Amino acid sequence: MQQTEKNQIEQGTLYLVATPIGNLADLSERAKKVLNGVDFIAAEDTRNTARLLAAFEISKPLLSYHDHNRRERGPEIVARLQAGEACALVTDAGMPAISDPGEDLVKLCAEAGVPVTAVPGPSAGITALALSGLPTARFCFEGFLPREKKERRAHLSTLAGEQRTMIFHEAPHRLRETLAALAEAFGEARDIALCRELTKRNEEILRTTLSGAITHYTETEPRGEYVLIVAGTAEAPAAASENPLLSLPPEAHVAYYEKQGMARMNAIKQAARDRGMAKNELYRLLHR
Repeated sequence: MQQTEKNQIEQGTLYLVATPIGNLADLSERAKKVLNGVDFIAAEDTRNTARLLAAFEISKPLLSYHDHNRRERGPEIVARLQAGEACALVTDAGMPAISDPGEDLVKLCAEAGVPVTAVPGPSAGITALALSGLPTARFCFEGFLPREKKERRAHLSTLAGEQRTMIFHEAPHRLRETLAALAEAFGEARDIALCRELTKRNEEILRTTLSGAITHYTETEPRGEYVLIVAGTAEAPAAASENPLLSLPPEAHVAYYEKQGMARMNAIKQAARDRGMAKNELYRLLHR
């Protein structure tokens, strides 16, 4: 089958451009062309993106777009796209819109009928999964766990029966606390791969158990950003008919998880998962 490249910049289009997670050589040729060709670049941290662009002698106007200004900046970017400008969205490392406020911008564009396309590339989660030595056929991405202890415990309790391999992100200063929480929820014998400094000179993959990881990082200071790949449970989950929450009305089902400490949107997400329906479908049902 003949394949064609999509290289020409299309005006009025949002480009999701993956950036290196550690090794500058991983920036693709197409990514360079797009970053050079768009009218402006929306970046999580303009200082980091400026250094990346300078390394490839690319000079473009930068606009900050991050979690703290996305509600104001998102409509502004959409308006510029509707006026015919082309924009590249980048995060500090990896694929934008994955565990990232870019998710909101893509949704705004979809609602406004603005074209969105992607320039794929590095992804820390997928890279770590491939290196983990754990099952990769079925997995789920969990990103960063809630910081508040009660909400984190409630969230992990919903994953106790998860059979798929799980992907988490964690910062070094919270790693020890997170490992203890994972061991409490899943048991100390659960297999885990801790991946840090991916694609860099000091790349390290530690394949062990949660108990082994806790021992290692009791003696060793965590450094760098981590991707944690945690094995799923070998036990079959309870049948849907055995889940008493399914007999509750939707609002009561969501309220149950909120009482366990979950934020409302996380509670809706988990209740939807229990019921085998899309999160947005349950959300609309609750707000009829």
